[in-house]
Amino acid sequence: MRPALTTINATSKQSASVIFFHGSGDTGPGILEWVRFLLGRNLEYPHIKIVYPTAPMQKYTPLNGQESNVWFDRRSVNIAAQESKRSMSQCYEIVHQLIEEEVSAGIPTSRIIVGGFSMGGALALHTGYHLNAGLAGVFAHSSFLNRSSVVYESLQSRSHHHLPELRMFHGEGDTLVPLEWGLETFKSLQMLGVNGTFQPMKNTLHELKKSSLLDLESWILEKLPPLENNVQNKL
Repeated sequence: MRPALTTINATSKQSASVIFFHGSGDTGPGILEWVRFLLGRNLEYPHIKIVYPTAPMQKYTPLNGQESNVWFDRRSVNIAAQESKRSMSQCYEIVHQLIEEEVSAGIPTSRIIVGGFSMGGALALHTGYHLNAGLAGVFAHSSFLNRSSVVYESLQSRSHHHLPELRMFHGEGDTLVPLEWGLETFKSLQMLGVNGTFQPMKNTLHELKKSSLLDLESWILEKLPPLENNVQNKL
């Protein structure tokens, strides 16, 4: 099933894409408004399209089986819990479709970044290091992977010539997803060949911050610079 999409189109000719996954219970429009509120404007570029998909409504075990906009089900919000492989596989179909739509529009996977907040960041980690290692980059804010995640199995069992660079942010005061879970995830990925940075954020709970979005904005431009045909001849 194709998810509902909210997009901020490139203001000129598109040559790259960013897919930004929201956290559990949120929507694409919801996280777009959050980003807009913190920055005072949209996250936008002349040559990059930003895609904010919305997760399907489905039963979510941590909410006692109530339906919510979530990318996948969890047995519990705990780093020691087992992943729900059936739920993850259904989620992967959505991810493949999202990436394929960009590729079909002429954007190579090496010009695509995926990222997200909380559960959306976990999905981005699955996307970049289990499903498609040829992406330009991965970012995760206030996120973690389960200790027995298929992502680690995938990295251990395959030789990756190119792994996307990782950018992780995590609030030091996060009580929903403790900083230690995020740091453990980052260190585990590092040991398996992933390069990147982990940035603890002072005075930050389970939330996005303007400072992290500004950092992310610069990093996206660094990983997805304009192509020569995007740059106007100013002579």
